[in-house]
Amino acid sequence: MEVLDTSIANVSLSHIAGGLAAGLDESTWVLTTYLVANAVMMPISGWLSTIFGTKRFYMTCVAVFTASSLLCGMAPTLNWLIAFRLIQGIGGAGMAPVVQAMLADIFPPEKRGMAFSVYGLSVVFAPAIGPTLGGWITDNYSWHWIFLINVPVGIISLMLTAVLVSEPEAAKVERARVFRNGLRVDWIGFFLAVVGIGCLELFVDRGERSDWFSSPAILTAAVISGVSLLTLVFWEIRQKEPIVDIPLLKLPSFLASFITMFFMGFILFGTTALLPQFLEQLLGYTAQQAGLALTAGGVFLMFMMPLVGGVLIPRFPAKYLVAVGLVILAASLFNMTRFNLGISFDMAVQARIFQVAGIALIFAPITQAAYNGLPPGKNNNASALINLARNLGGSIGIAVCSTIIARRGQFHQSRIVEHVSAFDTETQNALAHLKALLPHDPSSLQPLRYIYGEVQRQAGMLSYIDAFWLMGILTLLVLPLAFLLRQSHGRSDAPVGH
Repeated sequence: MEVLDTSIANVSLSHIAGGLAAGLDESTWVLTTYLVANAVMMPISGWLSTIFGTKRFYMTCVAVFTASSLLCGMAPTLNWLIAFRLIQGIGGAGMAPVVQAMLADIFPPEKRGMAFSVYGLSVVFAPAIGPTLGGWITDNYSWHWIFLINVPVGIISLMLTAVLVSEPEAAKVERARVFRNGLRVDWIGFFLAVVGIGCLELFVDRGERSDWFSSPAILTAAVISGVSLLTLVFWEIRQKEPIVDIPLLKLPSFLASFITMFFMGFILFGTTALLPQFLEQLLGYTAQQAGLALTAGGVFLMFMMPLVGGVLIPRFPAKYLVAVGLVILAASLFNMTRFNLGISFDMAVQARIFQVAGIALIFAPITQAAYNGLPPGKNNNASALINLARNLGGSIGIAVCSTIIARRGQFHQSRIVEHVSAFDTETQNALAHLKALLPHDPSSLQPLRYIYGEVQRQAGMLSYIDAFWLMGILTLLVLPLAFLLRQSHGRSDAPVGH
């Protein structure tokens, strides 16, 4: 539900803007506000979960998310919708980390593989179907329902949690320890995290729209973010009870998991954004057809994840599964560099399935490895950082890919135009051939329009290939980190209740 809401509103912005009498550029704050609030609250969700209790904090997050979803669907103006999306992002930020931490607390290390595989289905599948589902709901009902569908799901989740979920014993022990030693709130760390991560998310999400560093506002956000986050690191490593548990990154296995999860988010969200754009803008597919290409990968994932969690993780060390997954993922991205303007729908689906096969081998093992060998009571803090890595990676991945498509598209267009001249014999022959084929146009501009359109499509195709090359190379660069992952050995490497 929370992961779905990061992408479900993307395709409905024009409808939201029209329905609330606002401009399209103004309506993009509906996305930005949610992402900023989500990113700001996520790193401190582990601390909040420890203080208030895992179950109580989770139910509070679900209640806030559900209530704000109802308010979003009933928002009378854009300003109210943005305000309610801010609250929704705050509520949603704690849901994913707490669920992951509860799984790590409830299941022993040898059984976490299947638990994280089932959980991973939602994390990987939701962003893929979000735009398609959002578009279908908007076209057949109204944009209000992309928010209102959360309400019954949230109510059911609250009821099931109240009845079926109990506070993990390890969480009780850690909470008692914190209060026994005297509760101290790291207000400086909280302030630095909010400012640093908030400005970073603003920089990433609004950068391309504002032409990056040519905008004083974007430049200011980048500087404030860099200074705040650097100060946060030096501050938190000296705190006994840090609100953002930076010292966990001193553990080699956890650091490797954190970095790998960041790039997983980068590639997962980046390709999820790129593939539909490629199919729609360059190949002329409808939004529904483009969505089906992503959904096919999600269906394959439904069969792959249980196999990974139930069969492969118990038998093979995480580092080998992740390494094989990264190789497959890199190969799938390099395979996508062979795309051209004549590929079939089946080829696009096969490429996505190939990619998902690698992702399935990475997600659950890397999540499980992140919790292996942690100090007692650190599951909540670890989960907050791992989920932050995935979300920030996703935001940066989308921003980088969008920038590559825009900038490299301009570059390739200028290079192609250099070879298309009115004095060139091949160009003259092509124009004459087009004039004979196309309906008569007295101005003789129709053939030129056709050639210019083809130049744009070819330049766009080359820019997508550049993006796929970049992601493939980044995947290979992450590969050595897989061999730093720690393998679980039953309960011996975990504290009681972990």
